[in-house]
Amino acid sequence: MAENQKQPELEVRVKDIIEVDGLKFKDLNNDGKLDPYEDWRLSPKERAENLVSLMNIDEKVGMMLINSRKMGLSQEDKEKTSHDGILDEAIVEKGESIFATSKVYGTTHTIKNRHLRHFILRDNFSPSETAEWINTMNEVAEGTRLGIPTLIASNSRNENAEPIFGMNDAGGVFSTWPGTLGLSAAAQGEIKNDGDASLISEFAKIAREEWDATGIRKGYMYMADTVTDPRWQRTYGTFGENPEFISDAIGRLIDGFQGKELGKDSIAMTTKHFPGGGPRENGFDPHYEEGKWNLYPTPGSLEKYHLPPFRAAVEHGTSSIMPYYSIPSIKKSVVQEFEGEDIPFEEVGFTFNHYFINHILREKLGFKGYINSDSGIVNNMSWGVESLSEAERFAKAVNAGTDIVADTNDIENLKLAISKGWISEKRINEANVRLLTEMFTLGLFDDRTYNSPELATSVVSNQANWDAAYEAHKKSVTILKNQNETLPLTAEKLNNKKVYVEVLHKETERATAYTDKARKECLELGLFTLTDNYEEADVAIMFLHPKSGAYFNATPGLLELDICEDKVVSALDGSLYQETTLANMDHLKAVADNVHSRDGKVVISVNVTLPWILGNVEPLADALVAGYDTFHKAQFEVLAGNSKPTGVLPLTLPASEEVIAVYQNGDCVSRNDVPGYDKDKYMPEGLSYAYKDSDGNVYKLGHGLSY
Repeated sequence: MAENQKQPELEVRVKDIIEVDGLKFKDLNNDGKLDPYEDWRLSPKERAENLVSLMNIDEKVGMMLINSRKMGLSQEDKEKTSHDGILDEAIVEKGESIFATSKVYGTTHTIKNRHLRHFILRDNFSPSETAEWINTMNEVAEGTRLGIPTLIASNSRNENAEPIFGMNDAGGVFSTWPGTLGLSAAAQGEIKNDGDASLISEFAKIAREEWDATGIRKGYMYMADTVTDPRWQRTYGTFGENPEFISDAIGRLIDGFQGKELGKDSIAMTTKHFPGGGPRENGFDPHYEEGKWNLYPTPGSLEKYHLPPFRAAVEHGTSSIMPYYSIPSIKKSVVQEFEGEDIPFEEVGFTFNHYFINHILREKLGFKGYINSDSGIVNNMSWGVESLSEAERFAKAVNAGTDIVADTNDIENLKLAISKGWISEKRINEANVRLLTEMFTLGLFDDRTYNSPELATSVVSNQANWDAAYEAHKKSVTILKNQNETLPLTAEKLNNKKVYVEVLHKETERATAYTDKARKECLELGLFTLTDNYEEADVAIMFLHPKSGAYFNATPGLLELDICEDKVVSALDGSLYQETTLANMDHLKAVADNVHSRDGKVVISVNVTLPWILGNVEPLADALVAGYDTFHKAQFEVLAGNSKPTGVLPLTLPASEEVIAVYQNGDCVSRNDVPGYDKDKYMPEGLSYAYKDSDGNVYKLGHGLSY
C-alpha cells in the first residue's frame, strides 16, 4: 500500500540508486531490482516485515542488541582506528567495565560480522565530529548485505551536570539547561504563577533540533520515575515527586522530541524506568545487589504515584519503554491493584516480568512500541534470575516481551537460546519488525541516513537556543528562606559593600575550580564589589555542592543526606565509618560567624541533587537558595534582583534523620513508596516529614519565595 509518493533526496556512498516508474530508490541489497523494503512509498511496517523476511538469523540476533560504541577520536592509539581516525577499531576484553560483560570488537567488525545496528554514544565531541562519525558508521553499514543502517542512541545531553557514566555521559556541547530537577523547579514555578509547563515544551523543541542535526536519533530519556524514597541516588535525574507534573512533563517531552507522531525529523524516545524506580529499599539502587527490590508497603501506591507518568508516555506515543532492573518484593509489599485487578508479583526484574510488560503495559495501557532493557540485565543486574545461564536469561527477557537488550554485543548467548528452541522464530521476527519499523519511520533507510556536519555546527551554535537555556537557569532558582528581606542584593541595598563568593564541594579540587569560575563570572556581571577575603566582607555568598553515594556501588550504610563532614555513622553490618557529603564544613561556619560578627549577611545556595537535610546549613544562612545544577552566573542575577525568583521545590526536603530513620527490621519511618508531600499521612504521631526553618517556612513540594 503506497503511503508516501514524494521523492526523498537520497544519498548513497557504497550501493547504487535505481530508477523505477521515474522515481529513485536505494538498491540496498545490490540485486538490481526494487524490493519492498527499499520502496519508500510503502508504510514503515510493510517495509520492516519484508526486510525481516530477507534477514538471516545472525542479522536478526544483531538487531536485538544495543552496545556502547566509542568514537575514533576517543581512541588514544590511532593505529586502532579506521576511516582517517573516525571509527574506533580497538578490542576491549571482557570485564574491563561494568558494562563490558563480553568481549567488545572494533566498529567495522561489529557492524559487518556481528550485525549490530543499535549503538549507545557516550562520547562528547563537537556536533560536526559526531555527525561525521555517525555518517561513517552508516557508510560501513550501507556496504553490508542488506544495507541496514545504524541507529545511534544517547542519554540526555542538554542538562548541566557533573558527568556520570550511564546517566550524564555528556554535557556542555548542546545548549545547556539546568538539571532535570531544575527544569521541574522552573516549570512548576511558572504553573504556581498561573502559567503552564511550556518551558518543558520549549526545551524539548530546541533539544530535538540539535540532536536531529547531528544524527543522534534515539534518546534514552527521560526518567518518568516518581521520587518516593529520598535516599535514591538517581533522584537528580528525575522531575521530582509530583506524579501529575511528571506526567505533564513526560507528555510534553515526547511531543517535543518525537512530534505528534514519529517521523523523519523525530528523536525516538525511550521512557524509563517502568513501572517506576522510586520505591527503593531505603535508597539502595538496583545497579548493585543491595538495591534489587522495589517496595510497595502502602495500599494503592503503585497505581496512584508510580504508574501515571507511564500512562502519559504511552498516550503521547513514546517509541520505546525501558523497564527497571528491580524486582517487586512480595514480602515487603502489600498487594497492589491496577484498574481493579490485583497484580501478581513475580519476583524477577521488570525486564523479565511478563505480567508487567504484557498485561499492564501493552494490554491495559495500550503500549504499541518496543521494550528496550536497561544495560547489563543478562549479566551483572540479572535480579531474580541469577540462577539461570546467560542464554536462559536472554530467553526469559525476550519471552517476557523485551525486544532489544542493552548494553551488550553477546550474540552468542542470544543465538544459543534460539538454537535451543527457547525463543520462537515468531517472537524473534516480532521484535525485529518492531525495531525496524522505528528505523524506517525515522527515515534512516532513505533521506536521513547521512547528515551534514556543517549544518550540525550551525544548528547547535544558534545563540537563541543557548539564551533560552540560560533563562531556564534563572527561572529554576528557588528562594527557600529570606530572613529580614536579605534578598535581593540590589546596588542600593549594598551601597558598595564588599561581597565574598566561594564554592564548597565534597571534592576540594572541584571546589577550587568552581570558586575561580564563579568569581570570574561575578566580576564579569559587575553586580557586586568583590573581595577574596571574607574577613572584610559585608555579604558572603556560599555555593554548596554536596555529594553522596555512587552510581554503581552501595554505601556501607544508608545513603547520607545530612550535609556533613567526617560524620561517624553505622554500616549495615554494625561497624562504624566516617561519611562526608561536603568538605570544609568548619570553614563554612567560620565564614558565616565572621560575617555575622560584623552584622553582615550570609547567603547560602545548596545544589539540590538529592533531598538534603539542611539542619547543619540553614541556621547559618540569612537567605537560603536551592539550585539544581543551576549556573552560578544565573543565580547571581537572581540574587541581585535582575531576575525575579520564580522557582519552587520539585520535591520535599526531609526535616531530619529521625523522619527517614530505618528500624532494625528494615522498615523506614516514612514510607518508601509515597512522595514527600503525602508522607505525613503515614508518619508516626508527633513527626512531620518536611523541614521547617527558623522563619517557619516549610520546605515541601511547591515551596518557593519571591521578591
